[in-house]
Amino acid sequence: MLRIFVHYGIHFLIPFVVAFIFYRKTFQISIFILLAGILIDIDHLFANPIFDPNRCSIGFHPLHSYVAIALYILLLLFSKTRIFGLALIIHIIADVCDCLMMPSN
Repeated sequence: MLRIFVHYGIHFLIPFVVAFIFYRKTFQISIFILLAGILIDIDHLFANPIFDPNRCSIGFHPLHSYVAIALYILLLLFSKTRIFGLALIIHIIADVCDCLMMPSN
């Protein structure tokens, strides 16, 4: 239960906190972009099964690969892409936490 709360808490609550603290003047569009970071889960559609609660997304799905994560970090370096990088990194942090909380096999 804690794992689910942490995972989805990061996905849906942290974007609100980030938008409120750092993007208050453009809160509505910022929260939309930050929440849209979850769209990188589209790559789950190419996995079989689509959802496996015991599979770590990091390094498994293409948009969760280490190369993709490096590109998301690069987005943080430029002011015009920073919010998109934040959205994607928040998503990755949620998934890393999920992986760390998985039961050992």
